[in-house]
Amino acid sequence: MTASPATPQALLEKFTAEVRLRDLDVVAGHIIDHDGPVRRNYPQERSARGAMIECPQGLGSDPDYWIARQVDFFTERGQRVEWKTYSTDPVPDLESRLSAAGFVGDEVEVLMLGECRDLVHPVNLAPGVRLREIESDEDWERVRVLMDEVWGGDSSWVNDHLKVEQRLRPDLSIATVAEQDPAGPVLSYALLRFTEGTQFCGLWGGSTHPRWRGQGLYRALVSHRAQIALDRGYPLARVDTSPDSRPILTRLGLHQVATTTPYVFTPGR
Repeated sequence: MTASPATPQALLEKFTAEVRLRDLDVVAGHIIDHDGPVRRNYPQERSARGAMIECPQGLGSDPDYWIARQVDFFTERGQRVEWKTYSTDPVPDLESRLSAAGFVGDEVEVLMLGECRDLVHPVNLAPGVRLREIESDEDWERVRVLMDEVWGGDSSWVNDHLKVEQRLRPDLSIATVAEQDPAGPVLSYALLRFTEGTQFCGLWGGSTHPRWRGQGLYRALVSHRAQIALDRGYPLARVDTSPDSRPILTRLGLHQVATTTPYVFTPGR
């Protein structure tokens, strides 16, 4: 196994080379194509959500030209698309250019990278709480209830998307819940993705019921997934972090290497 990079810059360079420049940050089943310097991936079904754009190598000397082409492409498809911007991408004024073209910015996240071994640690959970992998449609329905309570009723499409993803490639996607009762409410939920052909796994989700926050569930799910990743031969972790998770992951040893902001274009708006 190749030695893990030691510095934040080395981690970022490795992530860019192994994942972004090889179009591996893509949901199973998506179409992948390039339009000049623009990298697109999207569901074949035009009404489906999840279409993504990014430009890790910039947009050349005429960024507005390439942005306009994406607006035309996804307008013709009638498909909502997210342009995932990174603060390290070499495009002057990218976010203001996207806004001028009709993209709407969402909350800024911070990309954190680091070693899975730093994330494995013991966590004392409340009596009766256990972690286990999702096994059935009933489990996914319980996750949907949690997601709607945490994020609002319009989040069900995310849950459906993840369920399909796991069914397509169960070897690359593991969903885990924390619960007290297998028939009761899900207390916390998180997803682990393996980026095949790289050293990286991705830690996604981490939604916890408001009444159960501050009781170690997020940290326990991080540790649990990191150990699985190590066992599968993925020594490095990436997380797109919210303000809630960032302090926890910083204390555990992950590095903040860039900010990433989604800009969403919805045809007809």
